[in-house]
Amino acid sequence: MLDVATASHRRLLLVDPCSACLELQTRLSNAGWEVITATLDHMGQSPCDLGMLRLQPAHVADLDRLKRTLNQTGIQWVVAVPRELLEHPGVAQFIAEWFLDYHTLPFDDSRIHIALGRACGMARLRRRYQQQAWPSEELFLGNSDEALALRNLVTRVAPTDSPVMIRGESGSGKELVAHGLHAGSRRKNAVFVAVNCGAIPEHLIQSELFGHEKGAFTGAHQRKIGRIESANGGTLFLDEIGDLPLEMQANLLRFLQEMQIERVGGTQSISVDVRVLAATHVDLEKAVSEGRFREDLYYRLNVLEVRTAPLRERQADIVPMATHFAQLYTAETGYRPRNFSSEAISAMLHHNWPGNARELANRVRRGMVLAEGREIEAVDLGLASAAEPEVESLQTWVLRAERQALHAAINHFPNNMMQVARQLEISRPTLYRLLHKHHIR
Repeated sequence: MLDVATASHRRLLLVDPCSACLELQTRLSNAGWEVITATLDHMGQSPCDLGMLRLQPAHVADLDRLKRTLNQTGIQWVVAVPRELLEHPGVAQFIAEWFLDYHTLPFDDSRIHIALGRACGMARLRRRYQQQAWPSEELFLGNSDEALALRNLVTRVAPTDSPVMIRGESGSGKELVAHGLHAGSRRKNAVFVAVNCGAIPEHLIQSELFGHEKGAFTGAHQRKIGRIESANGGTLFLDEIGDLPLEMQANLLRFLQEMQIERVGGTQSISVDVRVLAATHVDLEKAVSEGRFREDLYYRLNVLEVRTAPLRERQADIVPMATHFAQLYTAETGYRPRNFSSEAISAMLHHNWPGNARELANRVRRGMVLAEGREIEAVDLGLASAAEPEVESLQTWVLRAERQALHAAINHFPNNMMQVARQLEISRPTLYRLLHKHHIR
């Protein structure tokens, strides 16, 4: 049994609990745990240390959706699974990749209490590492002029409370800049809440941002705290702000002007103290001119501006970043550390990186898994080796063929130009023109 004193501050989120899970909830509560239950569709972001999901056949039927949902919570997970589901194709691999631990039903009381305590401790360690790791993340690696300028700008802008607009291509590290701004601010010990404005369905976005009261609409069975309110005292990061619908832009502008919100279905104004960061990869100035983005909201958000450089403009940082990713993914992939071969380095330096740092991370992860030799090769990264010859133009091949044919015919008939022309099936004037063209005697 868990020690009540050590478990008093442990918080567990039980998702789609079965009857055995609910019995476990009672025993955990008696042991000092704070246990919250929720359905998969309504759990949102959680303040809990650890989550436990009761895996069901319906979940297995759409694992991609389940992965997205788990990833959005920002917490670590364990899973309770019926033994028969472990035999289902893909389930064992899914559990190994996404969960700290798993428990087959029915629960073994002595094992589950100890294992949950250990998993909770591990989840806290991982969260602490993630919160402290931002300065060494891939965005801030390297010594290129662009990397140094970005690092210096983030350092200067972070201590202020002014809104910041982060501009840059997809995959170029805009969210990492947001984390850096938060970590360098006076709010660094408070919450950081990220919202992808382009990923929330339009009919849900007002409730997600502002929250709702119980009974505000069909399905609103309990009060929901919105993302803005949950960021109180900390930093609110609005990613892909250019995808926010016009109606919601008006509501967001009102919040930025008054720093107050009203939950959907509520009548009480709630004051919220947050620093707002926004990011976009679209041309907001063009969106404003075309009427797709409010000009007044643009100026409210674009008080300070930070731009991330695409990876193709930071060539000196590519190898240090790739090395960082290789070290980062060593534990995840379970493969021993490998260096990059000279051909792989050359291929990375010649690649245009349309997906920026995100593409580099994905290719390195692929290379870690596929590499069979002592080093990661270009082919493991899915890149053509820079040492491979480029395909030559058709004109180059035609000129080479003409020159070879002329030399072969002249060697066969060294002193008879008439025979050479006849052998090549061309006229003598054409032969002399080709000889002059290729500088042959």
